[in-house]
Amino acid sequence: MEEDYSWVIRGKQRRKVLKTMNKAKIPTEIKEETKLSLNNVSDVLRDFRKKKIVKLLNPKDKTGRLYKLTPKGMKIKEMLEK
Repeated sequence: MEEDYSWVIRGKQRRKVLKTMNKAKIPTEIKEETKLSLNNVSDVLRDFRKKKIVKLLNPKDKTGRLYKLTPKGMKIKEMLEK
């Protein structure tokens, strides 16, 4: 857990993306809130999925993919907001 937290806070884009994740969102919504490119958002979400920080709710859909924080992701977000 601490390793993942330190990994998140070391990346400016990762911190931005995590801070916007207050509900299930599609990458475009995250892009608009963070002002990051869609490519950057997608890269961060892919890394988050590998580390089990976010969960993809509709894996069969190619567009409009919904991402939601896992319990682990919520804990990391709480630590980030302290």
